[in-house]
Amino acid sequence: MKKFILLFVAVALIIIICIQFFRPNLKNPPVTQDFQAPEDVKAILVRSCYDCHSNQTNLRWFDQVQPVFWQVAAHVRDGRKVLNFSNWDKLAPADQKAKLWEAVNQIEQSAMPIKSYEMVHTSAKVSAQDLAVLKQYLNGMVHSMPNDTAKINARDQQLKAMPEALKTKVTESLNGITYIPDYKNWQVISTSDRFDNGTTRVIYGNDIAVKAVKEHHINPWPNGTIFAKAAWDKLEDKDGNVTTGAFKQVEYMIKDAQKYKATKGWGFARFKTPKLVPYGKTAMFTTECINCHKPMKNNDFVFTFPIKN
Repeated sequence: MKKFILLFVAVALIIIICIQFFRPNLKNPPVTQDFQAPEDVKAILVRSCYDCHSNQTNLRWFDQVQPVFWQVAAHVRDGRKVLNFSNWDKLAPADQKAKLWEAVNQIEQSAMPIKSYEMVHTSAKVSAQDLAVLKQYLNGMVHSMPNDTAKINARDQQLKAMPEALKTKVTESLNGITYIPDYKNWQVISTSDRFDNGTTRVIYGNDIAVKAVKEHHINPWPNGTIFAKAAWDKLEDKDGNVTTGAFKQVEYMIKDAQKYKATKGWGFARFKTPKLVPYGKTAMFTTECINCHKPMKNNDFVFTFPIKN
């Protein structure tokens, strides 16, 4: 028995040594324009995010030991695709704000930093104080504009053009998902405000989703679950009363573990403006969607937390 254990250990060591020579290609490309922010904000993001979300990845010796390095390299590649602070100039101002909002939102929901990374890189943990600093920075970007005339005009013009828009034949999304008009009759699962871009959102769920909520069967969500997230401009008057402005888009998430296996069991589609123009240039737009949702893998890739009764 002792000889067998020694032989097993020897073989394992040989394998570990050999795989060190098979390494993924992971380099730090040039920084085109680094993200700029107040020193305290920048320090938190560099410490907690930059290893996976920049071209300034700082690999420690233990990150480079195989087979760990394969996973590290995959995390960095995926992280840079979703958000790269080193190519900040490639994003439009509105997209920059949206990416920051998503990042802080994921930190607040404990989806980021990834727990396996945080366990080894303990300095990456974002404290409650750190989160408050980030949220204060984001709040400083928000400028409340009661009775925003631009948004009011956009809403009025959209309403005027609505009869013509309704005549438009809705095409299916590039991955074959068709627009589902009945979502307006579904039950509201949750709501959210995107203060970064001044929109308000309502998340509807079909009967299967509602039943799953009632039975506490939401992780994973059952096959057949469909969410529809509709977004409008947020209009606010001088007294703080909020109403919806122009319709922006409706997004769908459809659960089918087999059909959408490549995107973790979820089908995605988005239809923009009252003309319901399908989002994306190719069917691969779904990769963008699931990469955004990956931090929520412990919640079946769903950001929506149902409103508790």
